Amino acid sequence: MSSPGTQQTPLDPARQEAFAGEVTDVLNKAALALLTSVGHQCGLFDTLAALPPSTSAGLAKAADLDERYVREWLGGMVVGGFVVYDPDERTYRLPPEHAASLTSAAGPDNLAGMMQYIALMGEVEQQIVRCFHEGGGVPYSAYPRFQALQAQETARVYDRVLVSTIVPLVPGLAERLRDGIDALDVGTGQGHAPLVLARAFPASRFHGLDQSEDGITAARAEADRAGLGNVRYTAADSTAITGTYDLITAFDVIHDLARPAETLSAIAGALRDGGTFLMGDIAASSRLEQNIGHPFGPALYGFSVFYCMTTSLSTGGAGLGTAWGRETALRMLTEAGFGQVEVKSVEGDPINAYYIATKGGSS
Repeated sequence: MSSPGTQQTPLDPARQEAFAGEVTDVLNKAALALLTSVGHQCGLFDTLAALPPSTSAGLAKAADLDERYVREWLGGMVVGGFVVYDPDERTYRLPPEHAASLTSAAGPDNLAGMMQYIALMGEVEQQIVRCFHEGGGVPYSAYPRFQALQAQETARVYDRVLVSTIVPLVPGLAERLRDGIDALDVGTGQGHAPLVLARAFPASRFHGLDQSEDGITAARAEADRAGLGNVRYTAADSTAITGTYDLITAFDVIHDLARPAETLSAIAGALRDGGTFLMGDIAASSRLEQNIGHPFGPALYGFSVFYCMTTSLSTGGAGLGTAWGRETALRMLTEAGFGQVEVKSVEGDPINAYYIATKGGSS
């Protein structure tokens, strides 16, 4: 029975049926996401793209995998519209238009690798459910694969566009890097961004900082293999930056932090006069209604609940999650002492916005 003064909205059967269809589609797409993750990790998309139309046995042999699993995986890919099947020949093929979003050759356009995060979220689902009841968060240690996945995904981007596209967003920065400056990357993870820059700009000196000892160990090993002497790494908290720099970068990290405001203040304090802070972060709004229709909207909120927000809350941190959008970012940058901030985007990248900040002046 409805309470006095309220009127229950009558159910529209057509709308109910349409929504039930959408929910069914979500279930199917979730299963496809996991199958796509497996295909990416097993090299099936790359192998399939390089073969003529092949049987499941032929694909399994070429990929050095178990045929029974490959055959069942192919079934999911066929009914999901990823792979084309010829029932007369019993062969499978990956159309080139699909390969452009699923194979290693696609570089930053390869979306198959992103599906691994869906599986990662599933690994901590029960811990997230507990947080809904008890509060708190899931600690960073519960995500042993996260940093490796992040390094894998961001490396594809950095290798293709960091030097050619992202650095030129800051007027004159490429020239300054060629002449030789000191640069720091905050939240460097496994340190690939400083490595790419160190290779491209040998006259400059690069420093990567991250709280993860494992990440820094991996970064140092990669730098040693590359034989670069102009890059170094430190395991430390982002709120305790030592030294001063001409350029400080932070890519997809500030919104995850327990103390983002303190980190931004530390960054501002470590910049030399005329220095630049280049921050890449979520291209979304702090206002929910502005994110309706965002091409990656549900994914952004899902990642926040299952990683960004909860890891911050696990340490008693701010837990910004998707509350960190353009409006909040600009406000916090101003409060940290950055008086001039420009926001730029990269064509073909709907996920990230790039903030170019300098101290003093007017916004």
